Amino acid sequence: MSSSESDHEQDDNQEEEFTLEGLEAWQSLGVCDEVAQTCVDLKWSKPTPIQQKSIPIAIEGKDVIGLAETGSGKTAAFAIPVLQTLLKTPGGGRLSCLVMTPTRELAFQIREQFQALGSSIGLSCACIVGGIEMMSQQLALAKKPHVIVATPGRLVDHLEKTRGFNLKALKFLIMDEADRILNLDFEAEVDKILRAIPRERQTMLFSATMTAKVKKLQRAALKNPVKISINSKYKTVDKNIQKYMFIPEAHKECYLVSLLNELQGSSFMIFTSTCAKTSLIARLVKRLGYDSVPLHGQMSQQKRLGALARFKGKSRSILVCTDVASRGLDVPHVDCVINYDVPTNTKDYIHRVGRTARAGRAGKSVTFVSQYDVELYQKIEAHIGKKLDQWPCEKDEVMALKERVDEAKRIAVQEIKEEEGKRKSKKKRQFDEEQSIKDRIGKVKHKKRRK
Repeated sequence: MSSSESDHEQDDNQEEEFTLEGLEAWQSLGVCDEVAQTCVDLKWSKPTPIQQKSIPIAIEGKDVIGLAETGSGKTAAFAIPVLQTLLKTPGGGRLSCLVMTPTRELAFQIREQFQALGSSIGLSCACIVGGIEMMSQQLALAKKPHVIVATPGRLVDHLEKTRGFNLKALKFLIMDEADRILNLDFEAEVDKILRAIPRERQTMLFSATMTAKVKKLQRAALKNPVKISINSKYKTVDKNIQKYMFIPEAHKECYLVSLLNELQGSSFMIFTSTCAKTSLIARLVKRLGYDSVPLHGQMSQQKRLGALARFKGKSRSILVCTDVASRGLDVPHVDCVINYDVPTNTKDYIHRVGRTARAGRAGKSVTFVSQYDVELYQKIEAHIGKKLDQWPCEKDEVMALKERVDEAKRIAVQEIKEEEGKRKSKKKRQFDEEQSIKDRIGKVKHKKRRK
């Protein structure tokens, strides 16, 4: 029977008011006293709508497809049932749960939430992602953690290369941001992982957005899943004030600096379309006195985590990033999201603006629309079902910044070129040294053969 035929659907568009709070609220969902107390200690006064609907079903052992707006508490919705099951498992349930995510940053964040929830019960959790050497991860896996949070590519590496590691004892498969994991980007890896885990397991898929492509859900081998939908398919948070600015492409940097000046004192995430543009904008605004930090896929994992830590720790108020930071990251203090470049995918827009106005807080998002972006922007408005208001700005005030912005951009471009030149020189030196060593070894072997 296909998953589409067997789905039970729960739509929460007519949700009832949930009045319980504190320990009683969590216990009413079937959460045991120990885990419920941890939720209260974490200052979670009552469950969010996705948690209210999905936790009781997951505790019953049923497969779940959970759709809810970003920032709605999806991580706790799958972590709490897992912890409750582990508490009741004789022997501790080692290697019981696999959580797959599309990005490294989201993987680290989910591990943090599991550790916070499981701190009182001695939960062990390993994070298995690319960009980090495999030896330390092999040691972590050898300890047989209760929960593995992983990106698909690196997990497959370990399944194929790490001696003694397997997932034959797995009880839970969880896919967060499931729409991207089930996407063709990860198709080969997901297929290998599904072949390596038991058929008898509980599977949960959670995302802010998910297409209705049944084949992708069937590939995840769900059994009679309960589909829980909180709000409509392309819903954004009501407390997020979304606006746009219609601006000329040639002066985008000036309009950006003008907006940063206008909202001075706020915390920003600025989304760009490329790694190169991320680096440039981060340097440009830094030259103008803003404490910015870049985050993109061409940075080493150590630098990416460092940048995220500085932004989360509030030592930097501006994070300039690509869509690597658009999904799942929970940074509560983001006041404003700026779409410096209009996302080409409607779902990416929802995830980007979902970085602000999280967990009931207010926030704002501004999308820069140039003469080349009108069609993309109109698609976004059509999908979210609302016409956005224009952000007011005075052109003369913006253009008064042009000289300073152009100079900052010139210096930023020069710095990037110089650094790129140094990197190339270093690579050439390393290559020349390696060739020199190979030549010397070759000469020694040649002499030995002559003798």
